[in-house]
Amino acid sequence: MKVKYDAEADILIFILRDAFPANAISEPGGVILSYDESDEPVSIEFLNASKRKLFNPQELILTIAT
Repeated sequence: MKVKYDAEADILIFILRDAFPANAISEPGGVILSYDESDEPVSIEFLNASKRKLFNPQELILTIAT
C-alpha cells in the first residue's frame, strides 16, 4: 500500500493496489472509493484532508498498527 498527500489539492490518498481505476464512488463527507474492472478496491481518497484534521502536512508521521 502507498500513501500520498497532494498539498495543492489537499487530498490524502491510500493506494491499495497498482491497478487502473475503472469506477469510483463518491461517499458523503468527501471520500472517494475507486475500483478496478473486477470491482476490487484500488484507492481511497480523502478530500480536504488537512482542513478536516485527517492529516497535518506539518507532521509527516504515519503509524501502521499490525
